[in-house]
Amino acid sequence: MNLIALGINHNSAAVEVRERVAFAPEQVNEALADCCGAAELDEVVILSTCNRTEIYAIAPSRSVLADKAVQLIDWMANYHHLSAEELHRSAYHHEGEQALTHIAQVAAGLDSMVLGEPQIFGQLKSAYSVAQESGTVGAELSRMFQRVFSIAKRVRTDTAIGENPVSVAYAAVDLAGHIFADLSQCHALLVGAGETIELVARHLIEAGVRNIVIANRTLGRARELAQKFGAEAVLLAEIPGQLPAADIVITSTASQLPILGKGAVEQAVKARKHRPVLMVDIAVPRDIEPQVGDLRDVYLYSVDDLREIVDQNLRSRQSEARKADVMIAEGVRSFVEDGKRLAAVDAVKEYRAMAEELRQRELDKALRAITRGDDPEKVLKQLSRGLTNKLIHAPTTGLKQASAEGRPEQLRSARRLLGLAEPEPAAADDAAGDALEITADDTDHSRHTLQ
Repeated sequence: MNLIALGINHNSAAVEVRERVAFAPEQVNEALADCCGAAELDEVVILSTCNRTEIYAIAPSRSVLADKAVQLIDWMANYHHLSAEELHRSAYHHEGEQALTHIAQVAAGLDSMVLGEPQIFGQLKSAYSVAQESGTVGAELSRMFQRVFSIAKRVRTDTAIGENPVSVAYAAVDLAGHIFADLSQCHALLVGAGETIELVARHLIEAGVRNIVIANRTLGRARELAQKFGAEAVLLAEIPGQLPAADIVITSTASQLPILGKGAVEQAVKARKHRPVLMVDIAVPRDIEPQVGDLRDVYLYSVDDLREIVDQNLRSRQSEARKADVMIAEGVRSFVEDGKRLAAVDAVKEYRAMAEELRQRELDKALRAITRGDDPEKVLKQLSRGLTNKLIHAPTTGLKQASAEGRPEQLRSARRLLGLAEPEPAAADDAAGDALEITADDTDHSRHTLQ
C-alpha cells in the first residue's frame, strides 16, 4: 500500500503553528493542484481543521514514501511562507497500513482533542468531496476512503465512544436534558460572555433550546454573543427580573464575589410557583452562593460536580476507545487482504489476456495452413505444440533463473502455483533441474515463436 498520511495537529504543534499551516476553504482547490504538481503526485486529499492540517496521498511506490513526506512538508512550508525546518520539527507522517490506521482513528474521533468528538467525521468527508471535485482522487484513495468511512460508521454504531459528554460546557447542557423532558420549551439564562458561555450557548441551541438570555457586565459583549445565537442581551443588574422565567441558569464569570445569592433565588423560585430550576456554576471563584443548593426545587451543580461527571465519562470513552481500536485493526487488516485479492485478480486477467492472444495467433496460423492444403493432422499437432511452448516459455525461463540464482523458496512457490507435486526429500537437490528439462527442439521453437 503506497499510502502516506502527513500532518500537524494539537499534539505535535502549538496553536500558533497550527494557525499558520491551516488552509482556508477557498484555498483548498488551488492547494490540491499545487501540491500534486510540486510533489509529483496524482492522488491527494487535504484535511484542514482548527486542530489539524493533514495531507493524504498515494505515492508511485513504497520505496519513495519517506522522500514524498519530505517533499510534502517542504511544499507546505513554501505554500504558507514558513520555515521548512520548523515544520519538520512539528510534523509527523505514517506510511502504508499505519497511515490507513491513523486516518481511520481520525475519522472515528480517536485522535481528536476531545476523545470521540463526532465533527471530525463530517470534516473528513467534506475534505474528500472537495478533492474529488478537484480531480485529485483516483481509484486508490477512493477505495481507501470508502473503507475508512465504513470503519468510522461501525465505531459510532457499535460503541458508545461519543455518547457521554467530556467537556464542562456540554456536561452542563446534558444535565438539563436529564431534568427537563422537552428542552425546546425551556428558557435559559447565561451569565457571562466568555468562551465557556459561548460553548454552552452553542450546545443549548443544538439541544433544542430557543429562548436564551445572556447577561454580562458589559452590554456590548453580551450583544455580540447574543447575535450569534438569536438570544437576548442584558446587563448583570437585570438578572433578578430574568430569574423567574429561567428554567436553566448557567454562570461563568470572572467575578471575585458571588453574583447570585440565596435571597434572590428564593424570591424567583416563589415567583415560579416552585417549578424546578437547574443552576450550574462553572465559575471559579463561584458565581452562586452554595446555600442556594438548600432551596427546594433548585438543582445546583458546581464546576467540581461537572468535572466528576466529565472524568467518569472520559473513562467510559477510553474504555470504548479500546473497543474502537480493535474494530479499526480488523478493518485495516480486511482492507489489506482485499487489496491483495484485487492484485491477484488483475494478474489473472492479464495472464488470461496474454494466453488468449497466444491462442488466437496459433489458431490463425493453423487455419492458414489448412487453407493452403496442409495435412490437418500435422497442423493440429503443430498447433498444440506451438501453443504449449509459448504458454510455458515465460514460467520455464523464470524457473531456470531462480534455480541458477539459488532461490529454492521461489522454486517451491512456483511448483505450488503451477500445481506440481512437491518433490521427494531425497530428490530435492535434483528436482529443480529435472523439472526444468525441455528439449532442444522446444527451446528453439519457443525462441522462434516469441520473436
